[in-house]
Amino acid sequence: VVILSLLMYPVLRSLALQLHSAVTGSYISGTHSIAFINCLNEQIAKDIARAIMDKKLAAYVNILPKSLALYFWKGELEESTEILLLVKTRTSKIGELSNYVRSIHPFEIPEIISLPIDQGNPLYLKWIEESVPRD
Repeated sequence: VVILSLLMYPVLRSLALQLHSAVTGSYISGTHSIAFINCLNEQIAKDIARAIMDKKLAAYVNILPKSLALYFWKGELEESTEILLLVKTRTSKIGELSNYVRSIHPFEIPEIISLPIDQGNPLYLKWIEESVPRD
C-alpha cells in the first residue's frame, strides 16, 4: 500500500491541483511555457513561426530582431547574427513542439529550450490555455 501510494502521488497531486484550479480559477505554476528557438534569418524565423501556428503548437510567437551570437561549434569560436523566436504554449506541448521544429529547422542542432511560466496575467494565461488544444 505504501509503495502504491508513493507511485500514485504525482498523479494524485496533479489531479488535485487541476481540481483546485478549476474550482478557484487560480493558475497552476508551470502549466504553460515559453520556448526559445534561434533562426538564421528573418525569413526562416517567419516560416518556422507560421508552421508552429498552423499546427496549433502555440498561442503566440514573437519574432525578435537580430542579435549577435557567440558560440563554440566543432571546437571553433563562431560569431553570427540570429533571429530569436519566443513561443508561448502549454508545457505539455513542448516535446511535440521540439520534435516538429527539429524536423523543419535548417540547423543541424537548433536551439530549442523552454522555461515554465510561474506567474502572469491570469487573462493572458487563460487565453494561451484556450488557444492551444490539449494533448
